[in-house]
Amino acid sequence: MQELSTSKVYSCKAVAKMQNDEGQNMDLYIPRKCSATNRLITSKDHASVQLNVGHLDEFGRYAGQFTTYALCGFIRAQGDADSALDRLWQKKKAEVGQQ
Repeated sequence: MQELSTSKVYSCKAVAKMQNDEGQNMDLYIPRKCSATNRLITSKDHASVQLNVGHLDEFGRYAGQFTTYALCGFIRAQGDADSALDRLWQKKKAEVGQQ
C-alpha cells in the first residue's frame, strides 16, 4: 500500500464539460441575449421566455419557417413584452416580405 504524503498540496481546476454523441466536448451553458434589450439572460432569470413565431405563406398557412425571440424577465415584469415582441416582429416581417 502506498503511503500518502501530507506535505504536498494538490490543486485541481476541473472545468465542467459535457460530451455529445460523437464524443466532442460541449459547454454546459450558453447564455442567451434578450431580443428587445440585448441584455444577457442569466441562468437564474426564471421569468425569461423564448418564443418561436411561425412564418406564413400568402394563404395564411404555416410555411415551415420560424423566427426565435428571447425576452428577459425584466421586460416581462415591466409589462413591455407585448410591445417589444410586436416591434421586433414588424421589423422581421419587412425583412422576409410577409404581410
